Amino acid sequence: MTQTMLLALFALMLATLAACGVDGPPTRPEPTPEPGVHVSGEARFGVTTSL
Repeated sequence: MTQTMLLALFALMLATLAACGVDGPPTRPEPTPEPGVHVSGEARFGVTTSL
C-alpha cells in the first residue's frame, strides 16, 4: 500500500472511533403505554343567555 492509502485508512479509523459515545452513555427508552384506548380531558355542557 502506498503512504497515501495508509494515511486515508488511518483517518477513516480515527473518524469512526471519534464518533463512538459522543452523546454520552446509553440510556433506556421510556416505557411505552399499554395498547388500548385512553381518553382524558374535560367537557362542559350548558346554555348561556344574556339580556
